[in-house]
Amino acid sequence: MEEPEMQLKGKKVTDKFTESVYVLANEPSVALYRLQEHVRRSLPELAQHKADMQRWEEQSQGAVYTVEYACSAVKNLVDSSVYFHSVEGLLKQAINIRDHMNAASQGHR
Repeated sequence: MEEPEMQLKGKKVTDKFTESVYVLANEPSVALYRLQEHVRRSLPELAQHKADMQRWEEQSQGAVYTVEYACSAVKNLVDSSVYFHSVEGLLKQAINIRDHMNAASQGHR
């Protein structure tokens, strides 16, 4: 009676050992499958986010260029205020000369 009982216990042990080896052998495959499944699901969304970020970066660079250009133009205007003052003085002189000429021509009539 001992031998069939030992065979039954031996079969149970070998079955459990075989099941454990099978699970251990397939566990990396299951993990890799889950990883691949996750990547396939999330990759399109990540690619879209990347494209959006690149587009926003390009727009930001364009805006920065525009602001830098505007700042440069304002600085040039400030730097040219000397010339505007000179032109203003010349215009005032021209107006005075015109007024004198008009007054002189009306006085000769």
